[in-house]
This record gives sequence, C-alpha cells and structure tokens, in this order.
Amino acid sequence: MKYWKLKLRASFIAVGVVIGSAQVAMTETLADALVGAYNHSGLLEQNRALLRAADEDVATAAAALLPIVNWAADVTRTVGDSVSTGFAGDLQSNDILTTTATIELIAQWQLYDFGADSARIEAQKETVLATRARLTSIEQQILLRAVAAFMNVRREVENVALRQNNVRLLTEELRAARDRFDVGEVTRTDVALAEAALAEARSGLAAAEGNLVQARAEYRNAVGRNPGNLTPPRALPGVPRDPASARAVALRTHPSLAEAQRRVAAAELLISAAERDMKPTVTLNSRIGVEDNLNSSAFSNTGSVGVEIGGPIYQGGRLSSLARRAMATRDSERSNLHIVRHDVEQDVSNAFADLLSARAQLEASERQISAARIAFQGVREEATLGARTTLDVLDAEQELLDAQANRIAAQANQYIAAYSLLSAQGLLTAERLRLPVQIYDPSAYYNLVKDGVAKKSRQGRQLDRVLRALQKD
Repeated sequence: MKYWKLKLRASFIAVGVVIGSAQVAMTETLADALVGAYNHSGLLEQNRALLRAADEDVATAAAALLPIVNWAADVTRTVGDSVSTGFAGDLQSNDILTTTATIELIAQWQLYDFGADSARIEAQKETVLATRARLTSIEQQILLRAVAAFMNVRREVENVALRQNNVRLLTEELRAARDRFDVGEVTRTDVALAEAALAEARSGLAAAEGNLVQARAEYRNAVGRNPGNLTPPRALPGVPRDPASARAVALRTHPSLAEAQRRVAAAELLISAAERDMKPTVTLNSRIGVEDNLNSSAFSNTGSVGVEIGGPIYQGGRLSSLARRAMATRDSERSNLHIVRHDVEQDVSNAFADLLSARAQLEASERQISAARIAFQGVREEATLGARTTLDVLDAEQELLDAQANRIAAQANQYIAAYSLLSAQGLLTAERLRLPVQIYDPSAYYNLVKDGVAKKSRQGRQLDRVLRALQKD
C-alpha cells in the first residue's frame, strides 16, 4: 500500500479546525467511543481489582473451617551444674552440658463453633455480590460519561461551525454597510452597528472554540484518544413510555440498589457471627515430633492428639461491644438502602423529565429556526428597500443564530438524557448495549480462589497466569 503525503489547507465547518497535514480525521461513531471508554478506563480496572480483593476475603474466611498445619524446629543448649550428696555424705558437683534438637508438626482443626465462622463466610459472599454490583455502577458511570463527551464534542463542533458562518455573514454585512455609507444610503451609525455585531460574533466564536478545546480534552480523558470526525448517532436507544414503567425496571435491575441490599444481608450475618463468638468452640489438636540429644545417642519420637473445648468467660465487654457494633452497622446499611431506593426512583424521574424536555426543546427549536429564517430573509429584503434599518437586520440574524444554537444543544441533550435514563434504570452496560468488547467476567476469578489456592499447586500456577494477564502495561 502506498502512502502519499499531502499538504492540505482547508477549512472544515464540520470540525472547525484547519488541517495542514496528511492525517485526515477518522470517522467515529458513538459505539466506537463507548468501546474506547470501556477498554481505557482506569476506574474500571481499579474496581475490578477491589472485587478480586473481596473474592480473596471469602477464601480467607473459609480457611477458618479447614485444618491448620504448622511446623516448628528448635535447638536448645542447656548449660549448668548439679550438686548431689554422695554415700559418704560429701557433696558432689556435676557439670550439665546438653544440646537437643526438636522438630514438630502441629495440626489444629476447629470442629465446632456454633456457626460463627460459617456466618462470616456467608457475609463475605454477600460482600462480593455487593462489590460486583458496585462494579456495574462504575461501568455505567464510565459509559454515560463517554456518551456525554461524544455529544458535547459534536455540539461544540457544530457551534464553532455556526459561529464561523455567522462571522462570515456579518463580515459581508459590514462590507455592504460601508459601501452603502460611501454612497450616502446609510449613516455612520449603521456602520458602527455592523462593526459591533461583528466584534460580538468574533467573541462568540472565540468562546465556542475554547469550549471545543475543553470538550476534546474531556473526550480524550473519557475515551482514551482524541476525537476524530464524530458521526451523529443513528437513533435514540429504546426507553419506556412512562416514568412508572422506568421506575419499575430500575427497582429490579439497578446495581446501586442491589449493592445496598447485599450489604444489609452481610451486616445481618455479621451480627449472627458476633453473637456466636460468645459460645464455646471445639478444636482438635495434634502434634508429631522428633527429639534428638546431640550429646548422646538418645533419640525419641513423640506424638499427641486431643480435643479441646473452651470459650470466653470475661473479656472486659469486648464481645458484647462487637455485637452491638454489628447491629449499628446493620441499622446504617438499612438506612442506606432506604436512601438508595428513593434516590434511584428520583434519578429515573429526573432523567425521564430531562428526556421529555429535550424532545420538546428540539421540536420548538425546529419551528423557531423556520420562522426566524423567514423573518431574517424578509427583514433583509425590506432593508434593501429602505423599509428596515441595519439594526433590524442584525437583530433578525441574531434570532436565527440563537434558534440554530438552541437546536444544536437540544439534539445533544436529547441523546444524553436518553442514555441517562438507561443508566438510571441500571441498563447502561456493555453487555446490554452489545458492545464489541471483551466483557469482564466477575465470577471467573472468584471461582478460582473461593476454596483457597496453594501457591505451588496446579491451580495456583493457573491463578498466577491469570494475574499476569490482568496486569496493565
């Protein structure tokens, strides 16, 4: 394939920039922006790591129900002397100098604790499910931010093009006013009005160009690359017809609500665990050891096994305090669930209202543009006949410009509101949008580690490969 370097110097109204090289802006769709945001987001990576940490908490809690085997080695050197009485009644002194080496295997297995550790395991499982729901909420935030960034760039590009066109028109208006002033058809006031309008238009263009720079920076941050030539979305996503239907969907599917419910369940289980910690535990203990006296040929093997039953009597109120703390945490999570439920319902209502408002604004702006264009053309014709002043023409042109700007904003707001409504319902995910990305499976890592993985085992080596694959350069 041959590449030809071209030097172009063209003004593109669609993007409002001058291209002076062979790099032509690539066409990008909204789906491309969503894919870029999903693959680029460091926030998603951060919360995936937090989810893996929560997965490990399950394995940590489950380890309490499994046998614990430790080893211990000891070398002891004993130095001293002993005094004894002989048969004749005299005192005899003997030096003591012995060295012994011992190695032991020590095993402990908790047989019964009235279900305290089992309750903690289940609480950690609920925490994992809550963290998964939190990850889905983060995914929605990332995708909605990408939608807003995409539509804002499009809006600012069109605003820049609109302002550039307005500057060109007002430049022609000023030239015409000066020509008419030279032949005595208008006064110096008309020329000054045209000059003021052109200056205002240039100021508006500078502000629009500044807004475009900021919108591009936000797009680069959200999507991970500079925007190309952004094409308009084909159609709005499907949304419910009424707020009640939208709220019903949100109460079933919104991840923030699911997260709050899981945290309540985890808090309930931790109360049960704290109460059962006050009960006795039954533990199986065993030891196997070898002792060697290095000063002689003495050598011995030892072993023991026993069942230990014990429980707390008094710990200064610590266990009772922990139980009350667990209850307070449960009450806090219940209150949070109440808050989240109402926030979800409000967010749905707000998003639905924003969508209806944007639709109405778009329809009104279309009618406003049609009427303003007719009025501008009529005023300009009347001005050529002397029936209208330069100020009338400039006012009519400004009204047309405002109407066109309102349409641009309404179009962007309509798409943002539609996707905000999907997010408010809990439906703005890569999977539901069928984005062409590698969907992150939150259960894959959990299934690897939930039962505890020894580092040197085959499963441990497989886990190491997974972790290396998850690392980002």
